[in-house]
Amino acid sequence: MTKKNITLKTELRRLLRRYPDTESMELLIPDLTGVLKGKRIRAKDFEKACTEPFWFCGGTVLLTALGEVVPGLPGSGDGDPDVPCSVVPGSLAPVPWSSRPMAQGLFRMFSADGAPFKADPRAVVERATAPLRKMGISIVMATELEFYLLDAKANRPKPRAPRVPGIGRPQPGVQVYHPDDLNEVQPFLDDVYDYCEAQNIPADTVISEYAPGQFEINLLHVDDPVLACDHAVLLKRAVKAAAHQHGFVACFMAKPFAEESGNGLHIHMSLVDKNGNNYFSHGRDSLATPPFSARLRHAVGGLLKTMPEATAIFAPNANSYRRLLPENFAPVDPNWGVNHRDVAVRIPQSDSNNLRFEHRVAGADANPYLVTAAVAAGVHYGLKNKCDPGRMVEEGEHLTLTTRIPDRWDAALDKFSRSKILPEYLGKDYCKYYAINRRAEARQFHNTISPLDFEWYLRSA
Repeated sequence: MTKKNITLKTELRRLLRRYPDTESMELLIPDLTGVLKGKRIRAKDFEKACTEPFWFCGGTVLLTALGEVVPGLPGSGDGDPDVPCSVVPGSLAPVPWSSRPMAQGLFRMFSADGAPFKADPRAVVERATAPLRKMGISIVMATELEFYLLDAKANRPKPRAPRVPGIGRPQPGVQVYHPDDLNEVQPFLDDVYDYCEAQNIPADTVISEYAPGQFEINLLHVDDPVLACDHAVLLKRAVKAAAHQHGFVACFMAKPFAEESGNGLHIHMSLVDKNGNNYFSHGRDSLATPPFSARLRHAVGGLLKTMPEATAIFAPNANSYRRLLPENFAPVDPNWGVNHRDVAVRIPQSDSNNLRFEHRVAGADANPYLVTAAVAAGVHYGLKNKCDPGRMVEEGEHLTLTTRIPDRWDAALDKFSRSKILPEYLGKDYCKYYAINRRAEARQFHNTISPLDFEWYLRSA
């Protein structure tokens, strides 16, 4: 028995000692769009699943947002062969919102030769971060996720608006950062934090965002980028479950309402060298400007260089591009600056030990594994080639924004398909798979006749 199996077996026994009535377990894996897929097993199969490989359809991780297979990809027309899988150590946890005692665990896929399955998003992150690891550099990162709480009983999607005390009418204005908005959904937030604690998801600060019914939850930094991505997808799952319990629908679409702000997935990332020092810092704290070195400039330069070709990952579907509009609290220019929330790459105020960048382009609908892989690729490319990020946007500077990253789905996929940089990090085959998948969904979306077709063209055409 391998050390990993001993660890998982011990982990399972600890879980069952604490939750002895557990009847079933969901085994979950993120697909290309970041949606968790998998199967449910019964108690008699727990130990076998945690100590032996099991088999599952390899094409599962290449499904569209509608859960459909795409011609030309593994899992379509080839008999949908199974691949060996194993449970991820450290991922076993209870499912607190289940009506009957249930547990969950993440799993990953492998090829027949034992190598990581190249279409598994976890493997994509590991491949993209390998060049930094070879330099003796570790990634420390966390994510921030924005979402709306919608009224589950409304006839059409409608944000849950805060109420004026004593009157009961919807509160006008965005009321950003208002603590009363949090008080009104306190039972929902209590459940989110309880669920996260039970599942070892390091949920931290919550704020009310720049729209009625919009919130953001931050996760704590960890020194494992794959684990940080696990936390992000599991936080989404917990938020959706808690929302359902309280009569809401949690919406992570990038732009659910044209007149309101969009939902972002922000990546906070720093690098640490083999001696435990912040790789971006020159080591001298300053109250005026974060103490960053040329290395951070080069990393940002790489992020800006790769941003247009990576937009198809940061904005993975049709709705994503409704968020990428100037003057809309979403980055549309490859720019950077200190303490400025309109730029694509922001350097938050911090001391030398906590120096990091915040990548602000991705929508909350994006796959956090693929976003992290693309960000890590840009960082390494910038360090390797000493990329110049150009002039920094100054704190308080007003921007006249022009859209210099693709603002339409097909244009973004064209740039992604022509990329010379990302395939070297994410894998040439995976980039091909991603483009085929997203183009197939784009064609399906654009070929759908919507009510707007009739509203605009029935009389004039």
